Amino acid sequence: MIHERPKTYRTNFKGSNWRNYQKKLKRTAAVNKFIKNIPKYSAVLLSVLIFVCGIISSLGGIACHYTPILNDNKSDNKADIHHSHKKLITKRDVQTLIDGKSLINLNEKSFDFVFNEQNFRVDTSLDIPLQQFMLDNLDQSTAQYIGIVAMDPNTGRILSMVSYDKTSQYNNSCIDNSFPAASIFKIVTAAAAIEKCNFNSGSILKYNGGKHTLYKSQLKKRTNRYTNKITFRDSFAQSVNPVFGKIGSLYLGKTVLENYAEAFGFNQNIDFEIPVAPSYIYLSDEPYQWAEIACGFNQETTLSPLHGALIISAILNQGRLVEPTVVDQITDETGQVIYRSHLVTLNQAITPKSAKVVNNLMEATIKSGTCRKAFRGYRKDQILSKLNIGGKSGSIDNKTHDARYDWFVGFAEEKDGHEKLVMSVIVAHEKYIGTRASHYARMAMKQYFRNYFAKKSSNLFYAGRQRGS
Repeated sequence: MIHERPKTYRTNFKGSNWRNYQKKLKRTAAVNKFIKNIPKYSAVLLSVLIFVCGIISSLGGIACHYTPILNDNKSDNKADIHHSHKKLITKRDVQTLIDGKSLINLNEKSFDFVFNEQNFRVDTSLDIPLQQFMLDNLDQSTAQYIGIVAMDPNTGRILSMVSYDKTSQYNNSCIDNSFPAASIFKIVTAAAAIEKCNFNSGSILKYNGGKHTLYKSQLKKRTNRYTNKITFRDSFAQSVNPVFGKIGSLYLGKTVLENYAEAFGFNQNIDFEIPVAPSYIYLSDEPYQWAEIACGFNQETTLSPLHGALIISAILNQGRLVEPTVVDQITDETGQVIYRSHLVTLNQAITPKSAKVVNNLMEATIKSGTCRKAFRGYRKDQILSKLNIGGKSGSIDNKTHDARYDWFVGFAEEKDGHEKLVMSVIVAHEKYIGTRASHYARMAMKQYFRNYFAKKSSNLFYAGRQRGS
């Protein structure tokens, strides 16, 4: 390399002034060199940034993009939405986007809506033949409230959500948390007794007095000639209050009941595309109150039909609770997906072994317990005979005694296959009793599996023809 001889400048600077002058010349030369190489440095820097973003994205699922801000008061929402396709929005964002009223009693699988002058399309998880069937068979003549939820327990996808509120067409009874849980809470108590007291279906228990009363005298440890003996299975199936009251006050106690209630989702937020208030439970330091809670003989423990479906999903999922979803996906006006649902397991409420025992208790309720009349003849029915069916009923008056809350939560699962359906139904009857919750559940199970078996048979037929050809 040829080095040019530096030019010589005549100057009057001497000593330190001369050294300062030389430093200034060097700084000027360095700045000029940097400016000259800016394009080259920029290209290298851009390459490094792209490489780093790629590594972060692949490791943590984080993309280098804008996150949407769903706020009506923001003027740049449109820009934010269009830059968000790499990162899907959450259920909380969906709650902001969609008015929950638009999801009440839908009879179409998809619908459109406008948000901040942008068009969006919602594809729901609803099984429209089942949804329409339940809407067509809704008995509103003697009811204050009706809430019907059908769910796929494997995925948490809501297949039907039908609501009736005599006082307001915009209230969704399916997510209303104000209904007393009544004897549905016996599912939680039974699960706790199985795990903490080693109860099984054949465990022998004792009680005095009536099956459906709960006096303090019935909670004493005593045996006399009036004492009745009953198995754990039959006490659950027949919903015997003093048995479950004694389990709560004498065997489990406050802390255990609280822990299992929370494990099954009470006092916990449910992440859903529509805002849902938590189901509520409170235990005092009074043993008699523990007895009331354990058997459901109180007005304070509340439950929404949606939450009821989640409780039963745990019984079918080896003790695991799943998160519910009613929106499969949302697309914007360009066809880009901005939201997509996915399976979320919440927690392990009970062990798989305990879930199997509760499953058997619920089957006994259908065969010989409080739901036997509603499901009479199901083992000879063309559709229902192909299913294992379990359930739990519950009933209690409201505080003013002008309405009777009538519950059914349960399941139907294919005997020779893997298809499952969870049902949760609440009916608040007025002066006269109309269609009961257990009858709605039976109707829904039969309709859903009638369609399922017909589709399955058709698929097998066409598959056979293709193999034959």
